[in-house]
Amino acid sequence: MKTYLKSRSCGELRAEHEGEEVSLAGWVHRRRDHGSLIFIDLRDHEGIVQVVFNPKGAEEAHKVASDVRNEYVLHVKGTVARRPSGTENRNMPTGEVEVRAQGAALLNPSKTPPFYINEDTEVEDLLRLRYRYLDLRRERMHKNMILRHNVTRFIRNFLSDRGFTEVETPILIKSTPEGARDYLVPSRVNPGLFYALPQSPQQLKQLLMVSGFERYFQIAHCFRDEDLRADRQPEFTQLDMEISFINEDDMLNLMEDLHVAMVETIRPDVRLPKPFPRFTYDEAMRRFGTDKPDLRYGMELVDISDLLAESEFEVFQQTLAAGGVVRAICAPGGAVLSRRQIDELTDFVKTVGGKGLISIGLTGEGPVEELTAEEFHSPTHRFLRLEEVRGIAARAGANRGDLIIMVADQEEQVCQALDGLRREMARRLDLVDEGVFTFCFVTEFPLLDWNEAEERWDPVHHPFTSPKEEDLPLMDTDPGHVRARAYDLVCNGWEIAGGSIRIHRRDVQEKMFSLLRISPEEAQYRFGHMLEAFEYGAPPHGGIATGLDRTVMILAGERDIREVIAFPKTKTASDPLFGAPSTVSDAQLAELHIALRPGVVPKESP
Repeated sequence: MKTYLKSRSCGELRAEHEGEEVSLAGWVHRRRDHGSLIFIDLRDHEGIVQVVFNPKGAEEAHKVASDVRNEYVLHVKGTVARRPSGTENRNMPTGEVEVRAQGAALLNPSKTPPFYINEDTEVEDLLRLRYRYLDLRRERMHKNMILRHNVTRFIRNFLSDRGFTEVETPILIKSTPEGARDYLVPSRVNPGLFYALPQSPQQLKQLLMVSGFERYFQIAHCFRDEDLRADRQPEFTQLDMEISFINEDDMLNLMEDLHVAMVETIRPDVRLPKPFPRFTYDEAMRRFGTDKPDLRYGMELVDISDLLAESEFEVFQQTLAAGGVVRAICAPGGAVLSRRQIDELTDFVKTVGGKGLISIGLTGEGPVEELTAEEFHSPTHRFLRLEEVRGIAARAGANRGDLIIMVADQEEQVCQALDGLRREMARRLDLVDEGVFTFCFVTEFPLLDWNEAEERWDPVHHPFTSPKEEDLPLMDTDPGHVRARAYDLVCNGWEIAGGSIRIHRRDVQEKMFSLLRISPEEAQYRFGHMLEAFEYGAPPHGGIATGLDRTVMILAGERDIREVIAFPKTKTASDPLFGAPSTVSDAQLAELHIALRPGVVPKESP
């Protein structure tokens, strides 16, 4: 776009613009003084172009260039010319040309930045966030923000073309339990009352279905007062969708179409296996130990409990007698690991929920059926019979040179430990293919989870998830075996979207509240608007929410969602740039009719 200072962007200049007089403006990315000639790489939003300052014929411009330094803001007028033969820069899109300056003006100087902007060097996180406006100038971060924009634009166009209506929902709503802690906002005009920032537009989008908007979406800002990690922020953005008159297949087919088209448009350089495989929750846990499986490598879990029913090893005996299981994974080529490395894995498994592991390394040549006692090594060698090892190897699909890792415990702990080991072994053995995006769907989650401490059921997803029709009678007799009409979308071991077919009948919703120990009075107080709406012809409907930050993180090849958020928080939910959260004046507190409890001393601003 042309402006009064720019006739072109730096990054758009090419050989076909040779001879064109241009007006450019941007930041000094790099300056090189070659005596009489000064070369400046000028950077703007679109990219970088080399500008040459020659005192012959452009003395004033050369004087300006003599005084500028990195990150000074500069205005340049000049002529586009081809670079002399042999000096082209094939690593730059503009590398065939340069701008020969005829005039220049300093628009603003810059202090020396606290870190290099023209180099992708490691910088301490707090320093980056303290000077986020400088961090965002760096090439990788700038590209991430542009990628995020392109993803959001693609989603809007894709859904709009398929009849969806984008509707904005309120940020100030009522506090209702949805699984995480709310951020509360005191009301000045209603003393003693509070709004909550939405954890998601869940109830609002369901009400839009009752309102007759059959296909809704929103790029929604959401807030959860949770402990943070690499893929979680207190405020985040999600693609929120809800559709009337659909079933699970309709939603999964739409999501697959959306993500295939998005990846093939945004990241055509990666491989994308399709169609996306679909696993029930039980199958995912049995095969991978997790409902977020990474399909870029094998090492699926196998149950070997029956093969060890008569084992002489006390650990196996005690585990199986207590109703536990023994499962294994096969790490290809892992038999080369040393005893020290096996000990490291034993220590590792304790950090991911396991008590320990048993390993078997297979050596020699030939089929595993012909394995001899001298051709396998294990710290528990003397407790393992040869026929047991052969049977385990066959079931695990192991070959000579592979390492079999076994964990014995209760099923939940075994799944957790082997999921962690599977990911760790893939990393250690370099089995992860970064050039592929493997998506899958996981369906039929449990509807409820028993809360031992509070002696009640908790929703696995949220209270508005519909049970499978055939499982409705179990809500009265066996709630723990009720399956939900819920589904997740997973990519490369990350859950990036989750949703469900919703409850749309008042009687079923009241039954759900009853199982959650929400009394009729509390249900009416907190969710009366929903229950009443269901009595006015609520259509069957379902939806899904995609974590936009996490999706962009994966597309960008990053490992932390802060790398794709313009102004994120630290892991303590603080903002080093603005110094938030911060104290407020007594007058502001008084105006909101609230006061700090005696003895509460606010921390210093971050």
